[in-house]
Amino acid sequence: MTLLYLVRHGETDWNRARRVQGSTDIPLNDTGRAQALATGRLLATREWDAIIASPLSRAFETATIIAGELRLPRPEALPTIVERGYGAAEGLDHDEIDARFPGSTPVPGRESRERVTARVLPALVALADRHAGEAIIVVSHGGVIRSVLNAVEPHARHGSIRNGSVHSFRHVDGAFELIAFDDPIEEASLETATVELEEQNEIELRDSRVS
Repeated sequence: MTLLYLVRHGETDWNRARRVQGSTDIPLNDTGRAQALATGRLLATREWDAIIASPLSRAFETATIIAGELRLPRPEALPTIVERGYGAAEGLDHDEIDARFPGSTPVPGRESRERVTARVLPALVALADRHAGEAIIVVSHGGVIRSVLNAVEPHARHGSIRNGSVHSFRHVDGAFELIAFDDPIEEASLETATVELEEQNEIELRDSRVS
């Protein structure tokens, strides 16, 4: 069994402005760095074997700050877990998205969630196999984490994925199981596999628009 904890990067200025980031490389702001530090201190209550991150700077810097708190080596960059590409929607806020792509209007260049899942899940399975029996941290993005959650628990409706939040999984016999959504990093969470559920009313684009 491998324990894999998915962490969403800290806040950026585009997160604060509610702009879609996607594959655009926007750095952390000071709030995001503080969130990364707080997440690192939370994770420091456990023992970890490795930390891996998306190479986009907001995720990689988050992972670097966490690694410093955990006394782990520099994070390993894994390009296959970069954020979902949102094409022409990147850089836009909610009102601009509604104006340019009303209703079900396709967004040019937007990566489908199925394509995201098809690249991310095999990469995480390979990572879990390479770190069999270990506990690892993977710092990525809201759209990536949402895709993993939807694949692992397709009928559940999980809440919003906050900047700096932690979501724990176990990998057993080639498959992932959710331990806890928004894991409080308590010892009991490994035994209860409790999932926090919340109704979602946003359209799919808005579900991950500021990832």
